[in-house]
Amino acid sequence: MNYETLLREHGLKVTPQRLGILSAIQEEGHMGIDDLFLQIKKKFPSISLATLYKNINTMVDVELLKEVALSGLKSRYEISKAAHAHLLCEKCGQLKDLDFDLKDLSTKIEYDSHYRMKRIDLMLSGICPDCQQQD
Repeated sequence: MNYETLLREHGLKVTPQRLGILSAIQEEGHMGIDDLFLQIKKKFPSISLATLYKNINTMVDVELLKEVALSGLKSRYEISKAAHAHLLCEKCGQLKDLDFDLKDLSTKIEYDSHYRMKRIDLMLSGICPDCQQQD
């Protein structure tokens, strides 16, 4: 994934900090702001939390990043991609993507409800295999 091209395609200036943010999020898949700040601080010791939030919010505003809201937990961020669902472990907090055809679901919901869908966020929660083995 070429992060410079991605930033330019979304009308954003290419900066070392933004490249670092995208790289860190891509490596982890989903990152909360606290973990992201610790990671970015290693590469850019002078970056402030306010600057990180500003960059994250800018990238969310242009839909380069997506905020994944988690009930009772801090949001996590991911690089925007095709519509998909998320699996959340209620024990360890692991968040994984689940390839799921949300287009068919959207069509059915529109047909049944007469709503025009703008966005579907599907979060499934349970206990991951690792945590099940610990019980």
